[in-house]
Amino acid sequence: MNVTRGRAIALAASTLALPSCASSSNLRVGSKNFTESIVIAEIYAQALEAAGFRVERRFNLGSTQIVLAAMARGEVDLYPEYTGTALIDVLRHAPVRNARAAYDIVRTAFARTYGIDWLDPSPMNDSQGLATTAAIAKRYGLRTLTDLARVSSQLRLATIPEFVTRPDGLPGLARTYGMSFAAVKTYDIALKYQALLAGSADVATAFTTDGAIAAHHLVVLADDRHLWPPYNVAPLVRHARLVQSPHIATALDAVSPHITDAAAQSMNASVENDQAEPSAVAAAFLRAIPR
Repeated sequence: MNVTRGRAIALAASTLALPSCASSSNLRVGSKNFTESIVIAEIYAQALEAAGFRVERRFNLGSTQIVLAAMARGEVDLYPEYTGTALIDVLRHAPVRNARAAYDIVRTAFARTYGIDWLDPSPMNDSQGLATTAAIAKRYGLRTLTDLARVSSQLRLATIPEFVTRPDGLPGLARTYGMSFAAVKTYDIALKYQALLAGSADVATAFTTDGAIAAHHLVVLADDRHLWPPYNVAPLVRHARLVQSPHIATALDAVSPHITDAAAQSMNASVENDQAEPSAVAAAFLRAIPR
């Protein structure tokens, strides 16, 4: 679903405490237009508020390109981004399998080209994937993308528009696996799962921390030829703002190590399946961080 419920709530007293380092102007925290980006941006916002910053939320902005354009105009100071997305979709770089190497490439290039600093990455790796139902996986004997490639000409894919053209999307599947589907239909980011569950598609593109995977017992097929690079999430901050307020890094680097695959999938499911507010989910996550 198109989540717009990122309204702020006051951070509870038990939330992670950090030294006060308020700036004289609001920090504008942005996000893309999907659940996980909004939840992680809310985690960043609340951690910064606990550190004494005044935060303005500019969530649900849209695609990577839209948020980066807002950063370039100075309308957003920071937002969560994925190393794989930055590497392939922004820099048009070939996939890099090593997580640290991918991070170092995007960190260097963004600082030089965009004046944007990458802070510490989280262990969470929201990689791309292809998912199907347990019934379809059993019917066709699907465990890996190689298995899927053998029968892809008989199957229908539900995906998002950018996957059709991005190098690690359909072109990458064709190049690496020789994959070609009987039909490809594009949907809004969450509606692709509805198409899969309704029987309008046989396979759907996925991100491996999506809450729908656990909620609907979907099968994520193994990327056995390693098409997709790591997609670790990290805060991106405008360099000029980080120079002005270096304690931004202190606040966010304290929470990033706790954003794991399991934590992200659980938080995504709480918002998408249980209709929890992203602000409440973020507050609960921060309260659970050991102090």
